[in-house]
Amino acid sequence: MHVQEWLETVPPLAIYLLVGLVIGLESLGIPLPGEIILVSSALLASQHGEIDPFVLGACASAGAVIGDSIGYAIGRRGGRPLLAWLGAKFPRHFSEGHIATAERSFQKWGMWAVFFGRFVALLRIFAGPLAGVLHMPYWKFLTANVLGGIVWAGGTTAVIYYVGVVAESWLKRFSWLGLVAAVLIGLASLLIVKRKAAKAQTAHQEAEPAPVPAGD
Repeated sequence: MHVQEWLETVPPLAIYLLVGLVIGLESLGIPLPGEIILVSSALLASQHGEIDPFVLGACASAGAVIGDSIGYAIGRRGGRPLLAWLGAKFPRHFSEGHIATAERSFQKWGMWAVFFGRFVALLRIFAGPLAGVLHMPYWKFLTANVLGGIVWAGGTTAVIYYVGVVAESWLKRFSWLGLVAAVLIGLASLLIVKRKAAKAQTAHQEAEPAPVPAGD
């Protein structure tokens, strides 16, 4: 079943909670399709008056901010052993190359890596935990976290909702295009991050000293 078709069978209150929960878990560090759920729900709100876009955007923003904050606390407490454990359990998402790329972003941009990381599919799951591991001052993290969460979640909701209102009749027949666009954008950002991660991992391996033969 299409994601949006399934959402149409869910009561509005459950949709608000679902959006907040999925985005919160994704922001905490669990790979979930938060952006797809948000786009689908915003499109649904533009076609059905029962779903309030302001409440939807508020729930999405709250989930993003709270999830990132919990991820920060877990990362600060778990430190680098947590990243190593996650790398062993989820090598596809928490590989050394991905972590190296995210860490370089933090070193270059500081607190703004949290803000801009919200708009990149893969970096969304790193921002909170990695900020905690790197012991970013909490006030800096919280500022970027709140701004990023509101701009990304609230902005996405507003844009998709108003596009849906303007082109309601068109979207009723081709609403799947919104999901396709969201997926393509997510895949493009993921491929960019993966390419950077691969380069970072290669550079890291080349920088490691060669092992000293036994007996020397």
